[in-house]
Amino acid sequence: MSVINRPAPPVGIETDEVTVVVATRNRPDRLRETVPRHHAATIIVDNASDQPLSVPGAMMVRLGENLGAAARNVGVEHARTPFVAFADDDSYWEPGSLARAARIFRDHPRAALLSAKVLVGAEGRLDPVSACMAEAPIGTPPGAPGPSVLGFLSCAVMVRRDAFLAAGGFQPKLFVYGEEALLAMDLAAAGHHLSYVPDLVVRHLPEPAGRDNRARARREARNRALTALLRRPPAVIARTLAEVARTQPAALRDIARDLPWALRHRRPLPAPVESALRHLATT
Repeated sequence: MSVINRPAPPVGIETDEVTVVVATRNRPDRLRETVPRHHAATIIVDNASDQPLSVPGAMMVRLGENLGAAARNVGVEHARTPFVAFADDDSYWEPGSLARAARIFRDHPRAALLSAKVLVGAEGRLDPVSACMAEAPIGTPPGAPGPSVLGFLSCAVMVRRDAFLAAGGFQPKLFVYGEEALLAMDLAAAGHHLSYVPDLVVRHLPEPAGRDNRARARREARNRALTALLRRPPAVIARTLAEVARTQPAALRDIARDLPWALRHRRPLPAPVESALRHLATT
């Protein structure tokens, strides 16, 4: 790992309490579009791109290997601010949202994660995940800044840095796809509030194609099962494995390979968190 530079904060910075962290690989054109829209100090973590990246206005951290989602952990470790906002190389926070989120964190000391409303594409379609969060299926606890969530989109959350690091960040073993669920469980298990705040807005401009959907579905199934093995009760594990066997049988080989690791790191959730997850599963 090498740190390429630590530039001055960008012009138009709206808060000095937030760092934007972006993990990326082989997408320099998208970065050049979105990085100028980050109105806070920005750290780009290059997940071992084939060619070295150079993006003006951001601190660059170049990794020697592709860590997947765990590359964000490296960015958080390099940040020097109390709050960290995540973005993808094809997303950015709308002006005012970063400063607004920092104020929310100051006013709500139990909040560890704020999930923004996501608008997709040039037309600004509401992301279905945001629509589900807005329905508040598990309610809003007293003192929380918005409806509780137990999952999120990584490109649209801000975290309290110390709480994120204490929870271990994103689990490297999961690599990518579905890595958010385990972190959400662990933050909630530590007693933090995780909230959806629709006054915070993220724009997501995904490209229409380019990923192997079959490989993604297999990895998502594997990660869903490993997360269950790590935190959920036996009945949920059994249902999850049965679903994987029915829909993604090839993922069972991946799960079997990682089963000893998952069992060594198993830590069941507190009853209130498990109860909230069961309620979510029925809505």
